[in-house]
Amino acid sequence: MALPVHALLSWVYCTHLNMLSLSVILASISVASATFVNMTSVVPSRKVGKRCTGEIFSLADVAAAQECTTINIAGFTVPAGQTFSLSPPDGAVVSMTGQITFAVTPWAGPLMVIRGNDITFNGNSHNLVGNGDQYWDGLGGSGGIQKPAPMITLDMSGTFENVVILNSPQRAVAINTDGLTVSGVTVNNAAGAAANSRSAGKPAGANTDASPQEADVATLTFQHSAANNIVIQNSVVTNQDDCLAINRGTNIKFTGNSCTGGHGISIMFSVFQGSISSNTVVSGVTISNNIGEQFYRTSSAHSLTPPNPASNQQVRTRVFCGFAYLTFNSSGNALRIKTDATATGSTVSNIVYSGNKGSATQFGVLIDQSYPSVLGTPGTGVVISGVSFTGTNTLTVGSTGHRVEVNCGSTSSCTGTWNFAGLAVTGGTGSTVKNAPVTGGSF
Repeated sequence: MALPVHALLSWVYCTHLNMLSLSVILASISVASATFVNMTSVVPSRKVGKRCTGEIFSLADVAAAQECTTINIAGFTVPAGQTFSLSPPDGAVVSMTGQITFAVTPWAGPLMVIRGNDITFNGNSHNLVGNGDQYWDGLGGSGGIQKPAPMITLDMSGTFENVVILNSPQRAVAINTDGLTVSGVTVNNAAGAAANSRSAGKPAGANTDASPQEADVATLTFQHSAANNIVIQNSVVTNQDDCLAINRGTNIKFTGNSCTGGHGISIMFSVFQGSISSNTVVSGVTISNNIGEQFYRTSSAHSLTPPNPASNQQVRTRVFCGFAYLTFNSSGNALRIKTDATATGSTVSNIVYSGNKGSATQFGVLIDQSYPSVLGTPGTGVVISGVSFTGTNTLTVGSTGHRVEVNCGSTSSCTGTWNFAGLAVTGGTGSTVKNAPVTGGSF
């Protein structure tokens, strides 16, 4: 594996990560290698610090500064091809006092890694500048220019807050830990919605959907690969791929966030695999009170007109929540759970959507056990149980789309309580539920 074992809770200000990790997502992001095997959350070793204040003005200062329980990071540029790796002592308080910029060169990454226990990391609204616009070519991680990923890996418990991530080359945030709250983070990959000289008329930060495994995403925002007891809240993501991708993990909450222009939220084994695969557990996930927004489409099939960040223009055409895979193109889905048709020994359970709204062009809700096919012959080796929509979840589907499609391999692979009473979907051509005990709802 090219990167450390920091699998992925990729929250991906989703610029089609060609990723993974989850992304976002909240997804999913992942590591630079396309192989994820038996990933477990990282528990950093204990480290006792000194009562001092460490100051970081360059990478040369890191070793001494990270011995202190208070660390201030001034604005500086990280040299090309190097990782800003920080391992503060237990209980340390880390504050950014200026902008951190990562110089450009094709390489695997990651650009930044934070390890530690009970760390408080406060960005104070300063930027982490990934210079993704100098890498993007419309191919993401599936080809073209090698793009470092993820931009930042969080192998820490505690809090990570008030950070602005600007133009991540691929996946934005990978989370592989136990006990972390991410709050007030902005991932701004809005520039990736426009074409550039390398992207052949496509959004530069987006994937080309050339692979049936959807490995070709450019930037995924939040990715969970082996994450437990995680909260992502009050954050804003603008990207061209998953906002949150959950590969595996338990007790994950994604609440009060805004996602614009990307693919929403996905449950899948890894961003490279694209679905829940073998020997994977996802359990206890709550997606609540999130808002998703979609760029206006121009006449070109791949051309998007993003909001103008300078004017704070907001295009409120889509709100999403849930294990969703929202997209702005013709194959757009609002909420999606994907499991591999050949996978075995995996479970997805206790998934709750509450207080969410959204719109999609193709599927309002898609729960499919036939990956990599869509509504193909489903497998039975992944058991999905306990999927509920509570409160009010409102979705709108385009005129040629499907309101709800549930494609389970058997009544034994989709079990338990599937209470959709809090779901209302309008538009589209209809709904089909196969081998799942769905009750309630209006669709």
